[in-house]
Amino acid sequence: MASPVETLLRDQLTERRQKLESAASVVPGDEQVRRLLRDVDAALARMDKGTFGICESCHETIEPDRLVADPLMEYCLDHLTRPQRQALERDLDLAARVLRGLLPPPSQTFPGYEVVRHYEGAGPVSGDYCDAVGAENGGLYFAIGDVSGKGVAASMLMAHLHATLRALVPLNQSLDELVARASSLFCESALPSHFATLVLGRADRTGEVEICNAGHVPPLVTRGREIERIAPSGIPIGMFCDARFSVTRTRLSPGDTILLYTDGVSEALDGSGQEYGIDRLAKLLVGHPARDPSDLLASCLRDLKTFRSSAEPADDVTLMAVRRVG
Repeated sequence: MASPVETLLRDQLTERRQKLESAASVVPGDEQVRRLLRDVDAALARMDKGTFGICESCHETIEPDRLVADPLMEYCLDHLTRPQRQALERDLDLAARVLRGLLPPPSQTFPGYEVVRHYEGAGPVSGDYCDAVGAENGGLYFAIGDVSGKGVAASMLMAHLHATLRALVPLNQSLDELVARASSLFCESALPSHFATLVLGRADRTGEVEICNAGHVPPLVTRGREIERIAPSGIPIGMFCDARFSVTRTRLSPGDTILLYTDGVSEALDGSGQEYGIDRLAKLLVGHPARDPSDLLASCLRDLKTFRSSAEPADDVTLMAVRRVG
């Protein structure tokens, strides 16, 4: 029985074949169209034989994210030809530059707030997402998220999420409606196996803050030596098109900070396989009350590096600090 992903890819290939046949009837001698049609027919034949997604060289599974990005793939990464590998490296380099361009500046100021972020990808492309934009009536929106999966497919969905939220924010909807709409659009556009955790917050000039946590690791609100965790109040976005979400409200006084992060921080492993954990991160914040947000992120990164020691990071690391200034 075909998987939901393979069924969706078969539908895409069938639709692509119909369009190519139409193009071939208009320009019968176009060799490029005929070649593409042969490639699509070959992929559909592999589905019929049960060999779709199997490397033609080593007979191992082709990387799923690459198949999603291009269902015509016939070889895994280990068995690409030299020209194919060079083309892939160029594409990944371009994708990495595009994704870096979607990140907000490392440091931003808004009326009543200072925002600092750090991003460190484990590979050339990433599914981590963060953003901060001004609100029309002052204050700001801030967000952090993590798309399921890795590689090109996750990075494409991250870019989609970025564009979706940037388009929805100016509509000035309630926060729960905004996240529900973003989830519905994400669900309609992504494969059934893909979803994204998301924290979206809105802060006004008086320090009132609304936060919607859709399945993400809990942001930590620091008030001196007190820590408040904003636990998830809903499922990740994109899992169900009609999902609904709730909002947590809190208040920041001058000097208070919200620390947002992805699971590349909390689930980082040391050499013995021990997890960094949210408790360790919270303890670090308690030991550094009222810190400048840039210094706070630097302390977090130093502690994370010390914890990992020689262990290589297995996931992207993204942190964002939102500090109320008086």
